[in-house]
Amino acid sequence: MVTALRSATAARPDRQSSPGNVRVMLVDDSLTVRTVFSRMIERESDMTIVASASSAERGLQELDNRRADVVLLDLEMPGMGGIEALPKILRASPDTKVLVISSLTAEGAEHTVEALRMGAADTMLKPRPGGFNDDYREQLLGKIRALKGLAPYEQPRPAAPRPAQRRAGKKPQVLAIGASTGGIHALNLFLRQIPKTFDLPILITQHLPDSFIPVFAKQMEVAAGREAVLADEDVEIMRGRIVIAPGHGHMVVRRKGTRYVTGLAFNPVKSGCTPSVDPMFETLAEAYEGKVAGILLSGMGRDGTDGADAIINAGGSIYTQSADTCAVWGMPRDITERGLATAVAPPAELADKILASVGADAWR
Repeated sequence: MVTALRSATAARPDRQSSPGNVRVMLVDDSLTVRTVFSRMIERESDMTIVASASSAERGLQELDNRRADVVLLDLEMPGMGGIEALPKILRASPDTKVLVISSLTAEGAEHTVEALRMGAADTMLKPRPGGFNDDYREQLLGKIRALKGLAPYEQPRPAAPRPAQRRAGKKPQVLAIGASTGGIHALNLFLRQIPKTFDLPILITQHLPDSFIPVFAKQMEVAAGREAVLADEDVEIMRGRIVIAPGHGHMVVRRKGTRYVTGLAFNPVKSGCTPSVDPMFETLAEAYEGKVAGILLSGMGRDGTDGADAIINAGGSIYTQSADTCAVWGMPRDITERGLATAVAPPAELADKILASVGADAWR
């Protein structure tokens, strides 16, 4: 099959040489999966399969000879396996984005969240037999284009002066982080930079399937060295604690006397995301009267933009991840380009900048 794909690619030099063309590599031990993915992708005029490998070892060999923009990587394969191969792929081809194809099992969730921590950009659930339908295909193609930077919110805009950065607002009493594609890796870098003596509460909304959230919460606990709980009705926001949006609803915040608690909302939102960053940011801005530091990390789309405006309008601050360190510069882009970010930097540097601005009452 690899030989056939090479021949087909060679016969279409126009697709190979086009700057808008996405070079895709498939690494999966299932011939059926590779065949279905190949048919889905090769129908697109802006995509080319440059190699199809039945093992991680073969995929690494192909990367020695073939440039790939996006690698679709199965994690559960005989031999080396995707988890072991992932860092080797990222070292061999640093500009390549890895889209993990994950199983629906509990073990699959653990492996997938670990792969995302290690630097995989995004994940797709491997559907059950018969699940490779048009909706799945559109979702897959959309993720591939976003990782290449071909989504509408990734398109270049007319050159403009470097945007100014906004001064820090009110001293925060809470940190709130929104992230999506590429965000788990960024979150780990951010949280590992936060000392354990810093104890302002941290709220996180990360776009992930519901079944992955418990595994993700445990990972955040390890990265931050503090307790992580899932938001629900009347979960108290406490110093030294991380609260994470569940996968089936939006985390919202309200004040009850001197206490701050979370709730859940299930209404449709403009971004179409569940959970969505916007409700978290918007309700925090009101409940904390703007004493919020919001952070927008790597992510596809514009979720968080409206909520960030609410925090800024209430007197708070927004910090955004720099474009060159994002897997997809979608979510941080608008606030950055409008000059509304207090700082624009890689995740660990954002943590340092926030720590420098919070004041003595943020520490034990």
